[in-house]
Amino acid sequence: MSGTGDEGPEAGAGPAGGRAEPEAPGSALSVDLPGLLGQLARSFALLLPVYALGYLGMSFSWVLLALVFLACCRQSRVLKASRLFRALALLEDEERAVRLGVHACDLPAWVHFPDTERAEWLNKTVKHMWPFICQFIEKLFRETIEPAVRGANAHLSTFSFTKVDVGQQPLRVNGVKVYTENVDKRQIILDLQISFVGNCEIDLEIKRYFCRAGVKSIQIHGTMRVILEPLIGDMPLVGALSIFFLRKPLLEINWTGLTNLLDIPGLNGLSDTIILDIISNYLVLPNRITVPLVSEVQIAQLRFPIPKGVLRIHFIEAQDLQGKDTYLKGLVKGKSDPYGIIRVGNQIFQSKIIKENLSPKWNEVYEALVYEHPGQELEIELFDEDPDKDDFLGSLMIDLIEVEKERLLDEWFTLDEVPKGKLHLKLEWLTLLPDAANLDKVLADIRADKDQANDGLSSALLILYLDSARNLPSGKKINSNPNPLVQMSVGHKAQESKIRYKTSEPVWEENFTFFIHNPKRQDLEVEVKDEQHQCSLGSLRIPLSQLLMSDNMTINQRFHLSNSGPNSTLKMKIALRVLHLEKQERPPDYQHSAQVKRPSVSKEGRRIPVKSQTSVSPGTGGSNTAPSTPVMGVEDKPVREEKPQPPEASPLGQRDLGRSSSSLLASPSHISAKEPTPSIASDISLPIATQELRQRLRQLENGTTLGQSPLGQIQLTIRHSSQRNKLIVVVHSCRNLIAFSEDGSDPYVRMYLLPDKRRSGRRKTHVSKKTLNPVFDQSFDFSVSLPEVQRRTLDVAVKNSGGFLSKDKGLLGKVLVALASEELAKGWTQWYDLTEDGTRPQVVT
Repeated sequence: MSGTGDEGPEAGAGPAGGRAEPEAPGSALSVDLPGLLGQLARSFALLLPVYALGYLGMSFSWVLLALVFLACCRQSRVLKASRLFRALALLEDEERAVRLGVHACDLPAWVHFPDTERAEWLNKTVKHMWPFICQFIEKLFRETIEPAVRGANAHLSTFSFTKVDVGQQPLRVNGVKVYTENVDKRQIILDLQISFVGNCEIDLEIKRYFCRAGVKSIQIHGTMRVILEPLIGDMPLVGALSIFFLRKPLLEINWTGLTNLLDIPGLNGLSDTIILDIISNYLVLPNRITVPLVSEVQIAQLRFPIPKGVLRIHFIEAQDLQGKDTYLKGLVKGKSDPYGIIRVGNQIFQSKIIKENLSPKWNEVYEALVYEHPGQELEIELFDEDPDKDDFLGSLMIDLIEVEKERLLDEWFTLDEVPKGKLHLKLEWLTLLPDAANLDKVLADIRADKDQANDGLSSALLILYLDSARNLPSGKKINSNPNPLVQMSVGHKAQESKIRYKTSEPVWEENFTFFIHNPKRQDLEVEVKDEQHQCSLGSLRIPLSQLLMSDNMTINQRFHLSNSGPNSTLKMKIALRVLHLEKQERPPDYQHSAQVKRPSVSKEGRRIPVKSQTSVSPGTGGSNTAPSTPVMGVEDKPVREEKPQPPEASPLGQRDLGRSSSSLLASPSHISAKEPTPSIASDISLPIATQELRQRLRQLENGTTLGQSPLGQIQLTIRHSSQRNKLIVVVHSCRNLIAFSEDGSDPYVRMYLLPDKRRSGRRKTHVSKKTLNPVFDQSFDFSVSLPEVQRRTLDVAVKNSGGFLSKDKGLLGKVLVALASEELAKGWTQWYDLTEDGTRPQVVT
């Protein structure tokens, strides 16, 4: 029994029992024999020279010499490895390698590490290729541009280029920057600083009118972005090449011949601006030239990618600005009339002007599309409005990569290039979500679920890719090809495509974007028109709620046009993206600060401040960066000094939101009137007027209860004349208006047919002096067809005129009349209640 018990543990020993079986002597000797022999050999190799030296009677110095030799060999190997390591580190990061090797105090002042690299090898290559590039440009002018100009108009049928010589000076690349951080792994992004100064000769002639003109020199400077994407595993390793400018390049043209008149001061800047607008329609972000290198690449997706995000800018207030206004030839210093210019890439916004205030409060909101992270910044410049040249009050530049990381920034920023001044901004980075899971929360946050569907902060972004049309009707003339264009509108915001001449199957390949307030209530309206005969070729209405139920909130198909030919179709790709603010959880002691960049140009070398903002004309441009909001006329510009508001009305609440704004193109020419960009948090036509009107209502109320129509009423007759093809509006009278002064008011009526708010589309009555019940009895007309006018809105505003240089100018009330009524052909005469912003007018029978 005992023997059996002793054998049990031994039998269970092994891998499972945690005990190893005793190894055989042979196996142990075979495992250790190589190591033992190696150690003996090393010992023998060390002792043999010493024994040999003693046996031969030689000096011990030979042993020391051998040790020194071995040490030198080892040191040489270490130095060689160190040199190789430093060389590899230098290739990877030159700046870090130099700073590790040399102390910062030992570096000369002129040593710096720019983020751009010289590319002389590229310039030598371009110089060698320049004659062949010139041949390609001449071929492009003669075979592509010349036939297109001839076919555009019958009067240009004899148009021709008599000489095309680009010159001997090649295009030069002054620097190259390659982005390695915050980029997709399947793309390569390069910024090329290009410069072209050429004594070119491009002469053209119209033989029919004996007209000759041309260009004798061109200068163009700018930063061109080149994107190689997608990277693939087969040759040529790159799927496509995309080229565009991040912002408008600097352009200077010297004209000759008949067009030499354009060199006259005043016309020179205008001509360059028009040409820059044409360049922007093709080569300035979001427009781009895309060259596919592999046939399988989706060229439409590469040519018009979805924006990376939307930047919502709360332009709140400033403090401690410089006083630039002076009196009595500088003996008396005054204050400033500050306003701000905000740039995000090619999108430009201008704030309202606050009169005589060094701590202005704007409380305006703008939304801008961001297509490219690296290389794009938020640029803000403050100016003091003056009759001649506006004075500079400071600037600020913020890296958008930092804003994207933080998602939400609400800080005071110190202004650059001025001794004092601070600016308060709130920046929100909105991501684009392809599903509607968070839409209800977003609508509740911006209060879009209760207010009107067309106004206020945006909850979504509509991206429309207009591809082509087929089998369009001939228009008014039978057997004649139309000149089709497409008009698209969402609410009050409208855009137009380019015109395609003499074709019933046009191809546009253009991209458009619309900021959407409430996609559950808004519709996309599309109409194809013949530009030559001003008639409709077909229309289409798509409820945006249909996109919410689609896969990935995207529709890509051919749509059948109504009121068109039996087989007329329009191919579009429409995508809806919800704008979501991701709020990151931060510890209470978390400190964040966006990286503020110093401007690369001095105050003297900066661009001339924007003296005028003109809305992007959809007819002249192709793809727009953002939905276009027209800018008001000069009469709508606020001239009253901003007064302190009561605490309950100081910041604009969500209930005070007006319509969203858009990107505007800045004109560097000097024009006397500055027109602010409408803020999302402001009235449709006048940013500050609604605030002043609400404040005046509170003062009138003063503890009493006002009537049902506190701002008064206006009587209008509205009808559409099918024979004249015009909308007729008769302004009869107003009653019970509010008094602007002790003598009453000097009212007049201003009208727009939205979304057209151009100066030519404005209608005005005469001014009635010192009365609260004016009688006008004036008739106005708008040239518009009945189907089109039913998609428009009549914007009627009653304003106080005041005298010359008078401060008593402002808004007395507004009304927005929707014209989508079947009774429009018969017409009606009604009284309408005036409100502060024209929303939800109440009709008085």
